[in-house]
Amino acid sequence: MLTDIAIANTALVALLVALCLDRWFGEPATRWHPVVWMGGYLRWAGEAVAPERAPAGGLRYQLPALLGGAAAWLVGAAGVGLAAFAIQRVAIEFAAGAAGLLLGVALKPLLAWRMLREETAAVEHGLAQSLESARAQLGRLVSRDVAALSETQVRESAIESLAENLNDSVVAPVFWFVLLGLPGAAVYRFANTADAMWGYRGRRGGREWEWAGKWAARADDVLSWLPARITALLLGAVAGGLPWCALRREAGRTPSPNSGWPMAAMALALGVCLGKRGVYALNGGGRAPQRADAQRAQVLAARAVLALVVFSIPVLMKWPSL
Repeated sequence: MLTDIAIANTALVALLVALCLDRWFGEPATRWHPVVWMGGYLRWAGEAVAPERAPAGGLRYQLPALLGGAAAWLVGAAGVGLAAFAIQRVAIEFAAGAAGLLLGVALKPLLAWRMLREETAAVEHGLAQSLESARAQLGRLVSRDVAALSETQVRESAIESLAENLNDSVVAPVFWFVLLGLPGAAVYRFANTADAMWGYRGRRGGREWEWAGKWAARADDVLSWLPARITALLLGAVAGGLPWCALRREAGRTPSPNSGWPMAAMALALGVCLGKRGVYALNGGGRAPQRADAQRAQVLAARAVLALVVFSIPVLMKWPSL
């Protein structure tokens, strides 16, 4: 069994190994990807808990869907957390170097920085070819209808996706890993996947999610609350500083309690307006984003990831989380 100091070193090695594997190899094959397995469970459970038609009547008629969704989420989260805990316990039985390597391999699929960077950059590459090509690429990133989006709107959406998913795919998993080890990162990734699949207010995929997905949506809100604000601060720091009052004001313009923070930070850092027509506009006085802004957004996001690692080092060394 490793000492506390060795555990702290192991956690740091694991984080660096995971990020290096992400940079060098990207995502593992679908059949070996734990997030895909999570999605398979959520798809199966969702068919059981989400009704095909919305029940008529008050809360008591909605209660079965609400409780079913909560129970299915808790079972899935418990399973993911226990599996991650077992992997972690096995890993730390090895020598520190080997433990860090094994833990890093297990942590890597819970991070998706390379994929995020490449997918969002591909939208801008698509714009250089045709608007239709860019729309098709953007459709892989967002759930909204992209068919009628203009060039400016496509670019806005890509930059927003980069900022929002910087939290979901990198900062938040690392935050929970630093705090609670591999189980923390795994449960967060499950929660974020559940929100993406279940967290809708109306009908999707032939089922009603208003109540069946409510627990998943709220759980993701809670687990993402602090990481989203950390993401905004990291973006602000690497951009040379952002006024806190302006950041808080702009972040509050979005319906989500969390996604507005990294998106607002990116909008202010670039000096552009980002938004969804008829829903919100961040940094409304800013100019329309240009190609150079999309490239600058990639640079800022990469620097934010580097800053995240730098700030994680003293925390890992002082507060063993395994």
